[in-house]
Amino acid sequence: MKVLYNAELKKISDVPANNSGWLESEGIFETIKSVGNKPLSLPRHFARAHESALALGISIPSTEQITQGVTDLLAAVPQGLGMLRISFDEQSNWLAVHMPYVEQEKNCDVRLHPDAVVGDVHKRFPYTNRLEILEQARLAGFDDALVVNPQGSICEGSTSNLIANIDGRWVTPPTTDAILPGIIREILIEKGRVAVESIPTARVSEITSAFFISSLRLSHPISSINSRPLHLSHAFGEEIKALAHEYSVG
Repeated sequence: MKVLYNAELKKISDVPANNSGWLESEGIFETIKSVGNKPLSLPRHFARAHESALALGISIPSTEQITQGVTDLLAAVPQGLGMLRISFDEQSNWLAVHMPYVEQEKNCDVRLHPDAVVGDVHKRFPYTNRLEILEQARLAGFDDALVVNPQGSICEGSTSNLIANIDGRWVTPPTTDAILPGIIREILIEKGRVAVESIPTARVSEITSAFFISSLRLSHPISSINSRPLHLSHAFGEEIKALAHEYSVG
């Protein structure tokens, strides 16, 4: 498999990364969906990466350099439906991979993760802590988990943002609850489709419908929380996907 490492196309076996496309170090990353070899919301992902890099003291290339590198990678490794991951480590190395992506068609049955989780407003790797939450949920018979912060508010999924319908309104937790400022979340807030407010765990029984939202899933319906069935809002899910595709690049 060809990857882009420090702006050069190389075989993945020739760079310090594993076969899943993760650098063997620490840093920040962005994951972007591509449809017909066109990435979605690329400028927004670049902007978020630069903000995190500035906050964390990580040196990353200019937007122009990354854009050219991504263009070269997409030409070398085209995908009909793909996952583009761009990572930047603390030693100023960067890696981009473009891999096939398979849509998740099953609705999500989720539980509340049993332990409080301190979230992060930066998208960092290694990502093992979040993947462990997901694996624990699956071992318990669920598809995913909702994480709760030490203050007792529901924050997000193991790897995705959350939107929930409470009292007929769509809401998503604020970044002050220590959640990742996701790209799809950002678009929905800008479009006035969701409000921003905390969701205390005491209100979990008031959630009537919910989605996980992310740059890969776009909108993924949650069918139950702790085995309590939710209403599936198919029309709103399709609206979210349509909004995401408005920001296709290419």
